[in-house]
Amino acid sequence: MEIWINPACSKCRSAVSLLDAEGAEYTVRRYLEDVPSEAEIRDVLERLGLEPWDITRTQEPVAKELGLKEWARDGSSRARWVSALAAHPKLIQRPIITADDGTAVVARSDEAVREALSR
Repeated sequence: MEIWINPACSKCRSAVSLLDAEGAEYTVRRYLEDVPSEAEIRDVLERLGLEPWDITRTQEPVAKELGLKEWARDGSSRARWVSALAAHPKLIQRPIITADDGTAVVARSDEAVREALSR
């Protein structure tokens, strides 16, 4: 299991604390430093069953600079969104846990972290 975190994020710290409390084995990826490639983002999206706009932090200043709220949210725009997430990893919702069974969850709640642990 791997968890993508920003150490400055309280939800990330909470998720890591819960994983530790449950004795989970996991790897931490500080995704702002170890930026995921477009291929990795596409893989995580497939595992999540979501589209790139579903995991985009649209309130970030860079999102506003890019005008993301105006971007189309359809299949023909998917690659553009994925490219933006890879170029600006701060836009990626966090934390994301990739579970051992090949699935993933956006672990913004204790329930989501427990869901990942149960897989």
